[in-house]
Amino acid sequence: MNRKIVAFKLNGEEYGLDIQYVQSIEQLLPITRVPNAPIYVKGVINLRGNVIPVLDLSSKLTLNQATYTKFTRLIITKVEEIEVGLIVDQISDVIDIAEEAIESESSSAIHSEFFEGIAISDGRIIILLNVEELLKTEEVI
Repeated sequence: MNRKIVAFKLNGEEYGLDIQYVQSIEQLLPITRVPNAPIYVKGVINLRGNVIPVLDLSSKLTLNQATYTKFTRLIITKVEEIEVGLIVDQISDVIDIAEEAIESESSSAIHSEFFEGIAISDGRIIILLNVEELLKTEEVI
């Protein structure tokens, strides 16, 4: 069985989210800052009448600070009725990955609640994110 993954880049590395959590992919929209929010919460956007919190995924994963370019995109995700926009450097593509091509987080050297595993597809190494754990924090809302 294959899984559909939205692949994207952060700090030169390739990451992926299961497409079942992706509502849409948008260009970077004007963000309204929210006082006293954690550093990785960039603020909120108005997306077609819905107010959606926006996270800088690089900051959330404690990577280098992102520089926004014309390729920067927002991945709008939805988990348990909560919509959140994730800022990523660039969308790569949507790919099918066989389940057997995914090494789970528990069997790899990476141990973090934010990672689901590592997929190898056509010579590419894609770090799969666990979006449910990524958004499971009271600070997101």
